[in-house]
Amino acid sequence: MIDKVFEKSITKQFEFDEEVAAVFDDMLDRSVPFYKEMLSLTTNFALEYLNPNDRVYDLGCSTASTLIELHKKSHFPLQLIGIDNSQAMLNRAIHKCKAYGLDIEFLCGDIHDVNFKNSQVMISNYTLQFIRPLQREKLIQKIYNALSDDGIFIFSEKIISHDKSLNKQLIDEYYKFKIKQGYSEFEISQKREALENVLIPYTEEENKKMLLDAGFKTCETLFKWVNFATFIAKKN
Repeated sequence: MIDKVFEKSITKQFEFDEEVAAVFDDMLDRSVPFYKEMLSLTTNFALEYLNPNDRVYDLGCSTASTLIELHKKSHFPLQLIGIDNSQAMLNRAIHKCKAYGLDIEFLCGDIHDVNFKNSQVMISNYTLQFIRPLQREKLIQKIYNALSDDGIFIFSEKIISHDKSLNKQLIDEYYKFKIKQGYSEFEISQKREALENVLIPYTEEENKKMLLDAGFKTCETLFKWVNFATFIAKKN
């Protein structure tokens, strides 16, 4: 379905409800620059660290696009687990997996409350930015503790710049991108207002520092376009 969520005036803050879930895949394709390339990079790098039957978590898995892509690319079986606090999103994920005939486990719940089992790879695409800063750091520590010694964490985030004039340029460039994707000025302004105080981005440097402070040995940028970035962090 085509994303038309913000064609009407908003009445609440942004949430991953049934209305958003129904159009989420289209929303990602049209709202996240180079989304398919990011997805390809994420799964390609993840596979470099995986062996048969390794466990992989996708935190905030939404409609399971990342896990499905990973499953399709892998030449060996994996334990794939998607976690999301939106049942509407997971219903879409389950439906997609059935269509592909895939066996992926899904958990509906708050990722702060889930007890992660030891895993080789953990993924989180555009999820951390929706978590309050103090809770975000605790979650990163939890992720670090759950990873195998040679495990990795791959995540993508919207980012900002502390340079005000540059940050405005980043926002303006992203605005032009969304216009090219067919969104109207009204839709863009409505979504921006709905996300106010819901999506809280960090700078590229702040994201890396958060990972290093948690104990990760390295954290590098895999891909970046204006104010969107994909990172990889290695435990050891």
